[in-house]
Amino acid sequence: MDTSDICPKCGSPLSEVSETPTGKKLQRCSKGYWNKETRKNEGCDFVKWLSAEPQTLDEKCPKCGSPLVLQVTRFGKKMKKCSTGGWDKEAKAATGCDYVEWINGTSEPLDIDCPQCGEKLVLFTTSSGKKMEKCSTAGWDSAKRLATGCTYIRWLKPGEVPTSNAGEEFLPPPPSEE
Repeated sequence: MDTSDICPKCGSPLSEVSETPTGKKLQRCSKGYWNKETRKNEGCDFVKWLSAEPQTLDEKCPKCGSPLVLQVTRFGKKMKKCSTGGWDKEAKAATGCDYVEWINGTSEPLDIDCPQCGEKLVLFTTSSGKKMEKCSTAGWDSAKRLATGCTYIRWLKPGEVPTSNAGEEFLPPPPSEE
């Protein structure tokens, strides 16, 4: 048996590769498991996180013309980076092209008033696909590291759609009569 398939804590075999709800892949020790109710590991707590391989994109680096890759950090942030860029562990220095473009979320205006301040809300989708309604005046002062504007946020459950002030859901247009 390959030593990479053995738990370094207790010597038991590792379980099959599984995926978290956010898409991260991992292998647990076969003597342990995640208890959803207590939100804790039970049994052996060894977890081997598997890094996602970068995906080559049909885009070229604006600096050197090499292909760009889509890479996900260990914290789940997404970026487009030059395929020639890398990291030299020995020298602790970047190698190759240094082009990086972080992929942030997107905002769509909503015709819903903020329950805190009365301004309009926006539908914000994170780079990982989670959605929230937040006030259009909300912002972030990176120099002071403080939130600015209204602080209203409501995370939406998967499949949930924002509702208007009248309580009607945004529905698709009625079928056309032909």
